Amino acid sequence: MAGVLTGFVTLAAVVLLGYLLARGGVLGAGADGVLSRLTFFAATPALMYRTVSEAQVADVFSTGALVNVITAAVLVLVHTLVAGLVLRQRGAALTLGALTASYVNAGNLGIPILVFAVGDAAAIAPVLLLQLLVMVPVSFALLDTQTGRRGVSLTQTLTMPVRNPLVIGVALGLLVSLTGATLPAVVALPVDLVADMAIPLMLIAFGLSLRGAPLPGRGEGRASLWTAVALKNLGGPALAYLLGAHAFGLTGDDLLGPVIVAALPTAQNVFVYAMRYGRAVPMVRDAILLTSLGCVPVVLVLVGVLG
Repeated sequence: MAGVLTGFVTLAAVVLLGYLLARGGVLGAGADGVLSRLTFFAATPALMYRTVSEAQVADVFSTGALVNVITAAVLVLVHTLVAGLVLRQRGAALTLGALTASYVNAGNLGIPILVFAVGDAAAIAPVLLLQLLVMVPVSFALLDTQTGRRGVSLTQTLTMPVRNPLVIGVALGLLVSLTGATLPAVVALPVDLVADMAIPLMLIAFGLSLRGAPLPGRGEGRASLWTAVALKNLGGPALAYLLGAHAFGLTGDDLLGPVIVAALPTAQNVFVYAMRYGRAVPMVRDAILLTSLGCVPVVLVLVGVLG
């Protein structure tokens, strides 16, 4: 279990660094917002470009990928119905809640866990593409509309997704992946340097935000928070297992891969999005923390039972 535990410890160490920096007042007030904006406008678009440009787009059509696509769609639908109809959530909080229940930490935590569990991280590629090419643009279109300024024209509303820096990074990466083009080193190396900042900045910003924050689950939106946590930690892997094993007949590593992907915690990206749009920040922060903690025993059990 060393590979799985190492992944969790690495994430926790960088989050702890952010918390200690905040506790010591090293970066000053509002540093989490500054780092989140830097991540949103520069580092994450570069990371998205690099991730998509290196992915095999054909992997989207694998059976395991289909399991994860269906699982994510069902989680979004269930959370939206519960939070919207029962809990009466509306607007950006509803959209961000659906993301916390379905958007997995694929980039930094998913890769080492999959390498340990099934020998390679191929199963993560289609999930990254789904999240970057579908979930992110759709979510940003909704969030831009839900938090948009008055007087925005129809043209501006329709073009909001393609003007978003993260979506631009995805689109450029897809173009390179499909054409097989190679960037000259003078361009590729700076992009790689900026992309490498994304995950540490996300984690440090998240750690900064924990300073002075109430204990998770005690703030507003508790019902929505626990709904998202239950769906992410338990509903996702259970549904992926049922689909993979019984609907598609997957076994062994072919089954374990998508089930582990579905069990991954909520990605730090969602916290960056919440900070960027200024909505549901405490709920998203608490969901990331709780699903990350809950993911540890879930993944260990899955590896022990299905591995």
